[in-house]
Amino acid sequence: MDFWGDEQFSFFESILFSALGQPVQVIETQFLSGGNINTSAQVFSSEGVFFVKWHQLEPTGDDLTDIFATEARGLDLLRQTDALPIPKVIGYGRLLDKSYLILEYIDSGNPDKMYWETLGQSLAVLHSHTQPTFGLNFDNYIGSLPQSNTLTANGCDFFFEHRLLPQAGLALYKGLLSKQTYDALFRLRLRLPDLLPNERPALLHGDLWSGNVLVNEAGQPALVDPAVYYGFREAELAFTKLFAGFDDRFYDAYHETFPLQDGFNERVAVYNLYPLLVHVNLFGSGYVSGVERILKQF
Repeated sequence: MDFWGDEQFSFFESILFSALGQPVQVIETQFLSGGNINTSAQVFSSEGVFFVKWHQLEPTGDDLTDIFATEARGLDLLRQTDALPIPKVIGYGRLLDKSYLILEYIDSGNPDKMYWETLGQSLAVLHSHTQPTFGLNFDNYIGSLPQSNTLTANGCDFFFEHRLLPQAGLALYKGLLSKQTYDALFRLRLRLPDLLPNERPALLHGDLWSGNVLVNEAGQPALVDPAVYYGFREAELAFTKLFAGFDDRFYDAYHETFPLQDGFNERVAVYNLYPLLVHVNLFGSGYVSGVERILKQF
């Protein structure tokens, strides 16, 4: 039986009943563009409009059963800061062979005149939230890849041991990265304390590219799909430069609110080793040259 025939309304009504604790009538659904592992839809119901995403669980049990639980915890953590709009978590769980996440639906609008300034200032406010150690009290995911957030006192140790090394090791195991390039990372490790500034851990969205920044109905920026942890705030800003899409006004407003230390632009490439290695493991060898180029530079 085609799930998107007779079963779709039953699925949505069942998970909404579980989340809301009362019967819900689904009126209409509209499919949305999804990521590389999930399907998503806008669901119109008697109790309002919701955003739902889900994926099929593997019969072998080798699946991402906790990915939505960790995403929900990350969204709640970001919402608690009141730094900028974050969708409210309505519920998450598992129904038969599907894992799902239900969120408040964010209506889209046009950016207001101060959109980029607001995003820069708001991100700086988010980054002002700190804790004594780098990492987080739970592990999560970056895309579909596990992300270790083991609490670590030293930022350079955290960046190397829980960001660069796991991704490089996976890429080496998959035959995407050469042993020579892998070994070069350890030589970079020795230079990190001299390259990166000694700053307190900052609360990060963790996966901040243009596709994870929405414009809400009020014309304000809202963030989705986080991979939260406490880390180097410069790493977050560096990632926004990897695939572009952010206006100069964003960076100016951030710097005015929470000034960066001198030399940030020279450090951008070092931080972007992490998202590049993530992209190697998610999308293949086309990103290896970028990793190799940065390692040769430093």
